[in-house]
Amino acid sequence: MGANNQSYYDEFAGRYDDDRALGYHKLIDDQAAELVRRVGEGKRVLEVGCGTGLILSRIREFASESKGIDLSPGMLEHARARGLDVQEADCTQLPFGDGEFDVACSFKVLAHVPDLDAALAEMARVVRPGGHLVVDMYNRASLRYLIKRLFGPRATSSEYKEDAILTRFSRCAEAVERIPAGTRLSSMSGIRVVTAHPLLNRLPLLGPLTRSLEWKLMDGPLAKWAGFVVLTLERQE
Repeated sequence: MGANNQSYYDEFAGRYDDDRALGYHKLIDDQAAELVRRVGEGKRVLEVGCGTGLILSRIREFASESKGIDLSPGMLEHARARGLDVQEADCTQLPFGDGEFDVACSFKVLAHVPDLDAALAEMARVVRPGGHLVVDMYNRASLRYLIKRLFGPRATSSEYKEDAILTRFSRCAEAVERIPAGTRLSSMSGIRVVTAHPLLNRLPLLGPLTRSLEWKLMDGPLAKWAGFVVLTLERQE
């Protein structure tokens, strides 16, 4: 059953935060926030597709200013309950001026945006020269992709499964080719390098070991095989 992104995430909003305060989901959100912190500490940060605010609430702890946008009113209701500065907007038409932020970031969002190039161009537009974009891609060359292929789409609400909306899996080279004009690749990191399945993070011995490995491998050569490859781009003059 197909859906537009707004209705899909409005339906997903009611259960999106379930079990995300521990294990695998906490790990990947902590890692995403750390990658933003490296270029955004003490700076103005925008999260594009902030959802319920799980990552943005972490960003708020180190940024001088943190804002978020999302197209789902249902998701934003939860973000506002966290006291976050968020508003409803489309990522291809950001309601901000040129160079208004030092950093624009997006996680688990751009893979679902039909006009990816427009979204990336908008993120680059609202970042000042010398600032950064931190964006992820769903990696086709990863264990995560293989698991998705083997087990099929899971239900995200009573109405929809994951395949109700576009999900784009790319290879690293394809993602690098699509970086927006006026930016350059500064670094590449990986989230979910060795985690075959999220449930492994809940096992008494294997969970802590897996999480430790994920942190160690995030910036190493195996990052290109991660489920989520994170590109940090520098905005040029």
